[in-house]
This record gives sequence, structure tokens and C-alpha cells, in this order.
Amino acid sequence: MMKGTPYIYQGEEIGMTNVRYSSIDEYRDIETLNFYNEALNDGWTEEKALEAIYAKGRDNARTPMQWDSSRHGGFTEGTPWIKVNQNYKDINVEKAMKKPDSVFHYYKKLIELRKKNEIIIYGKYNLILHHHPEVYAYTRTLGNQILLVMCNFYGDNTEAELPADIQEKKFEPLIGNYKDIQISRTIKLRPYETQVLLFNS
Repeated sequence: MMKGTPYIYQGEEIGMTNVRYSSIDEYRDIETLNFYNEALNDGWTEEKALEAIYAKGRDNARTPMQWDSSRHGGFTEGTPWIKVNQNYKDINVEKAMKKPDSVFHYYKKLIELRKKNEIIIYGKYNLILHHHPEVYAYTRTLGNQILLVMCNFYGDNTEAELPADIQEKKFEPLIGNYKDIQISRTIKLRPYETQVLLFNS
């Protein structure tokens, strides 16, 4: 729903997760390998160095695409340049396409909405709830339409009082990552919830 050109990095559209290899021997990125060696030379333990790699290593998101639950996630019949993430049997394209509520189908809906609603592409951005510690909220405005986007990036329930000029308008739900979207003057967001609402005057 933000301004700019969206892109999908390999695997995001099925909910692939970062990998956490147990040994430095499983990593390939030269920057990661150099960091690991320098960290050990500086007196770090292997465990501490690996924890830092889990947080910022580039190979974390470079594992082979997980197409199905077969060997190497269906990526190759040979030996991949880097090991597939161990969760490939649970997270893969084949499974995602069969589940109507999967991340894959959510991404499809987002792309469809962007193609059908010019406000998502051209709407003017305006940040609201500037000082709320947990809720990131903004509007996009185009002509007589207002798009309201509210995000909770934390693992707890939270709520926020919407500005008066937003409260007085009748918004309709457009998309959200929970099945039921709760609309009220005081917006209540569940853990990691995003709500997207649309107002047509």
C-alpha cells in the first residue's frame, strides 16, 4: 500500500523464512565468512558469531526456492550451491497454492488490488498517529478516495484513537491479515495485524 515500485524477493510470496545453519561450513557468502573469522579472532565464541549471522547474514534469505516437499525442495536433482531451508516440507509452493488462506494467495490479492485501485499507486501519502509507540498508520488520498492503512508490528494486542477527521468517515474493509476486520473509532489491532480500509465520498 506504500508509494514506490513493489518487488517480491524470491520466496516471500510463500512465506519462506530465514535459515539458521548450525555450522559456518554451511554458509557461502564471503562477507559472512570474513565476519565469522574476524569475530573469532577478536575473541567471540562460535555461538555468539553465529547469532550475529542469524541476525544480519545475507545467506539467510538466499536459500533455494522451495517448490515442493521432494528432495532439495524440488529446486534441483543435483546438489544446490547452498542447502535448502529445513522447513521446505512445510513451506513450499505446492502447499501454498493448495491453501486458500496461504501467504501466496494473500500476495495475489495484494497485486490484484494494486492493479484495480489507482489510489494505491498514485495516492498522496500522509502519516497519522505520529507518536504511537506500536501502531504505524497512514492514509493515501486520491480524488474523493481515502485509503487507511494501520499496522501493528508487535506480538501483543494494541489500540489507538483515530484522528477526528478519520473517525467521521465511513470506511469499508479492503484487505487484512485476519479474517474479520474490526472497524471502530478506537482501532484495535491484534498481534502483527494490518488493516486496509477504503473510503469513497
